[in-house]
Amino acid sequence: MQLSFQHLFFTLAFTFLLIAALILAKSILIPLGLALLLSFILHPVHKKLREKKFGNIGAALTVLVLFFLILIGILAFFSAEILSLSDQLTDFGDKLMNIFTDTVVFLNENFSFLGNLEKDALLEDGKTWLKDAGAGLLGKTFSSTASFFTGMFTMIIYSFLFLIYKQGLVNAFVKFGPDDKKNQYLTMLKNIQQVGQKYLSGMLTLILILGLANSAGLWIIGLDNPFLFGFLAATLSIIPYIGTTIGASIPVLYAFMSKDELWVPLAVAAMFWLIQVIESNFLSPKVVGNSVNVNAFAAILSLIIGASVWGVAGMVLFLPFAAMLKAICESYVPLQPLAMLIGQDAFNDKPKKT
Repeated sequence: MQLSFQHLFFTLAFTFLLIAALILAKSILIPLGLALLLSFILHPVHKKLREKKFGNIGAALTVLVLFFLILIGILAFFSAEILSLSDQLTDFGDKLMNIFTDTVVFLNENFSFLGNLEKDALLEDGKTWLKDAGAGLLGKTFSSTASFFTGMFTMIIYSFLFLIYKQGLVNAFVKFGPDDKKNQYLTMLKNIQQVGQKYLSGMLTLILILGLANSAGLWIIGLDNPFLFGFLAATLSIIPYIGTTIGASIPVLYAFMSKDELWVPLAVAAMFWLIQVIESNFLSPKVVGNSVNVNAFAAILSLIIGASVWGVAGMVLFLPFAAMLKAICESYVPLQPLAMLIGQDAFNDKPKKT
């Protein structure tokens, strides 16, 4: 075997330049990436409306208005859930602070690593720190809200343009392909669009199914605000292993702090475990599909890189981008090993039948 240091250098240089470009141009690329994914989801509806004589522009406007009406309705529902939980969160935070101070005082009495320490003083210092942190968080929230609405407006414009100029963009990108590979290049572009659309629609369907199942289970157990905790856990489940654990830990901890009976948090934990088993073995392969599945290692790595480069937006975008990158790599022979590293098939324990 031979190793080309020249190829290795150019590969590393390209990787670092790409990451630097993503960081420097994130204010442009984040709304552009979100708009691209949104246009993938809305494309089938836009196509059907065009067939019903809405016209290209009219269909794009209609589908965007319908999408944002649904989004506003969802945000209004969960905002009401959070407001109804706000009073309980105050008591919940006080209980957590008391448990924390009791633990610190107990450890200090046995190990004496902080000298003389009183519970009341520690509790007062903790409340003061939370108050100062809350004030700083409030200031950041206002600036983040302004940036959010600016990015949302930009994303709407980009999505509208992607929908109405879809065919022109495809024709333009096909021109980048070699003359003798035009059909293969067009097929690759269609595969990218289909993989992104199928992956995103599948994940949204999976979140809806898991959210309803989690909410129904929490409602039967008797936990307050079951829809809020159920759909929060379902949304976090897109992060393999880690997201499921975090999503289940929040309602389990809330049940432990708000309920006197020990069986309630145990029942919540058992319910999430059962739903996770069903989701991993039956729902995810059927809803999302094995053809666009990203293995757990590639998914977690894409989430970490996305969070480092673009923050929360990167965690949302880089996972479906990994699925689309897999479709691109499958079209080029030198990049097919990278597609195998991203996909699930190469890590399947079951031997393939020949």
